Amino acid sequence: MKSRILFLIPCFVLVTCSVDQDCQKADIILFNTKVYTVDDSNSIAEAIAIKGKEIVYVGDNKGVKNYKCSKSRIIDLKNGYIFPGFTDSHAHLKGIGYRENTLNLQGINSLKETMSIVEEFTKSKKPGEWIVGRGWIEKVWPEKRFPNKYDLDRFSKNNPLLLERADGHAVLVNSYALKLAGIDSNSIDPHGGAILRDKNGEVTGILIDRATNLVEKLVPKKTPEEDKFALEQGIKRSIKLGWTQIQNAGGSIQDLELLKKIKSEGNLLLRIYFSVSDGIPAEELLNKGPYLDKDNMLIARGIKLYADGALGSRGAYLKDNYSDSKTKGLLIFKKEETIPKLKDALKKGIQIQTHAIGDLANHITLNWYEEAFDSVPLEERSILNPRWRIEHSQNIQPEDQTRFNKLGIIASMQPSHAIGDLHFAIDRLGLKRIKNAYIWKSLLDQGALVIGGTDAPVEIGDPLIEFYAAVTRKDVDGFYTENWNLEQVITREEALKMFTIWPSYGAFQEKVRGSLEVGKLADLSVFSKDIMEISEEDILEARNIMTLVDGKIVYENL
Repeated sequence: MKSRILFLIPCFVLVTCSVDQDCQKADIILFNTKVYTVDDSNSIAEAIAIKGKEIVYVGDNKGVKNYKCSKSRIIDLKNGYIFPGFTDSHAHLKGIGYRENTLNLQGINSLKETMSIVEEFTKSKKPGEWIVGRGWIEKVWPEKRFPNKYDLDRFSKNNPLLLERADGHAVLVNSYALKLAGIDSNSIDPHGGAILRDKNGEVTGILIDRATNLVEKLVPKKTPEEDKFALEQGIKRSIKLGWTQIQNAGGSIQDLELLKKIKSEGNLLLRIYFSVSDGIPAEELLNKGPYLDKDNMLIARGIKLYADGALGSRGAYLKDNYSDSKTKGLLIFKKEETIPKLKDALKKGIQIQTHAIGDLANHITLNWYEEAFDSVPLEERSILNPRWRIEHSQNIQPEDQTRFNKLGIIASMQPSHAIGDLHFAIDRLGLKRIKNAYIWKSLLDQGALVIGGTDAPVEIGDPLIEFYAAVTRKDVDGFYTENWNLEQVITREEALKMFTIWPSYGAFQEKVRGSLEVGKLADLSVFSKDIMEISEEDILEARNIMTLVDGKIVYENL
C-alpha cells in the first residue's frame, strides 16, 4: 500500500507539470459561439481567446481548450454572436451625451405634440432663462410644415427659446430670442446662412446653417464640467449599444483635453478618433500636428470642414434649384480660405473630413481636394496616401462618382439617413436626382471605400439600425417608397465591413483593429442574434449583449 501511494504522487506531479507546460495563458475566453472574423478569407470561428489587449487565439472549440487551464474568465456564448468591434465613423459624442440629459424632441410624430412637450418644459424655467432643445423633425408630421415663431410665442413670451432641428443645420427660435439677437425683416443673411421669411418678408423664426450663430452665440455656454459629463454619458450609451470606437466629427480643443482627462481617470471605455472643427481648433491642430496615442485609444488627426448644409432644411448645395423650393441651398466654405488649409494639411499629415451633401457641394469638394493634391508633391507630404474623406457624400452626379476611387477619397456615409430622408428626399430632389442619392452600392462597385456611421445625435445611433438600413433601404417599420432605388442595398458582408475593417482603414488603424485576428487589438461586439443569417425584420430585434474594448469587457448584459 505504501509503495502504491509513492507511485501515485510522482505521477500527479508529472501530469500537473505537463498541463502547465502546455497551457497557453489567456485572460478571457469566449467559446461555443460563431465568430465572424472579417479576415481576408471572411473565415468563421467558434472561439476566441484574449490576453491583455490582444487576441491570442481564433479558432474552433477544441483548440481553445489549451487556454482554459489558467485563471481565465471563461464564457460560454451559446446565445451570442461575435463580430469585430463596431465603429461609428461619424458621430458627435458630446451631443449624444447632451441629448440624454436635455429637452429631447427626437421621435415625436406631430408638431402639436412637439409644442405640447416644449410648453410643459417651459413651465419649469424661470423668466428670462434660456430654453434649449434639439431633435425635432417635420418629416412625418401630419402638419407637413416647418414650425415657426408663432408656435412658440403662444407660451414663451418670458423666455428666449431655441430648438435645434434633428439635422443640426437649422434652429427654431421665438420672438424673444430674435429680439435679443437683433434679427428682423431688414436683417441680411450671413454668408453660408439663411434667415427664413414668409411671403410678406416677415422672419419666421427658422435660421439655417451659419445664420444659427446669430442666436446661438447668446446662449450661455456650458461649463467644462457639464461638457465632461456629457462626454462620459455619450461613452456609456455608446458601449451599451455595442460601439467600440467613435470617430468624432468635429469638436473643440477643450473637448480633446477633456477626453484626455477622462482617459487619465480610467473612464475612456471606447476608442475615440477625433477631428477638430474648422476655425481656431483647426489652426491649432495644423500648428501642432496630429495627436497620436500609442494605445490607439485617443487620436486626433482630422479637421472637419463644411461645404454645405443639410437636405431636409434645404441647406445642401445643389447644381439646380430644389424641386420644392426656389433655392439651390448654401455653400458654406470659401475657396480662398480652404485651399491653403488643404495644402498645409497634406504637409502636416492631417486628415481632412468635409461635410458635403448636395451634388454641387460634393463636386466642389472633389475639385478642391484634387487641386490640393496636384499642388503638393509627394515628397512634401507627411503621408503619401492622406485618406481624406467626404462626410455624408449624399448626392453625387455620375461624373463625380468615379472620382472617389480615382482620388482615393473615402465616402463616409450613414445608412440611417437614407431611411429617414426617404420621407422627404424625393420632394427635395425630384425623381431624376434621387437616383444619385445615398448610392452606397454604386460607389462600392466603382472601387470606392465606404465607411458607415450614424451622425448621432442626428439619428438614434444604434449599430443594428444602421446595419439594417444598409441591407434593406427600408425604414424601421419596413416602409419604402416607389423610386427609392432598392438596388442600392449592399450585402451583409459589405455592411459588416462598412462598420468594422473599412472604418479602421479610414482611421489609419486597419493593421491593429477592425478584424478578429491573432495579434490584433481585442475589440469585440457581441449581439444576441446572428445578424448575418436572420431575416431582415429580426435584425432590429437583436441587441448588444457584450462589448469588449482593448481586451476589457466594458459592457455586459448576457
